[in-house]
Amino acid sequence: MKLTVIGSHACTNTLAALNKLTEAGVSVDFKDILGSHADLKAYLALRDSDPLYDGIRGTTRLGIPCFIKEDGSMSLKLEEIL
Repeated sequence: MKLTVIGSHACTNTLAALNKLTEAGVSVDFKDILGSHADLKAYLALRDSDPLYDGIRGTTRLGIPCFIKEDGSMSLKLEEIL
């Protein structure tokens, strides 16, 4: 399985998820929103428009890490991925 993970190396939840995914042998394409302006812009567009973020928009939560499967389905919960 190949998985895109949107997050930040400054986020402890993202780092923990990346470690668990590595241990599980999952191939990860990591998008670091603090390390890449393009990744941040793409993430903000996703966060502003996708129903996955309905409960997060308007709060102080960032909504990372975000997991995107090869089929395009998304989750904010690692346990749904593993």
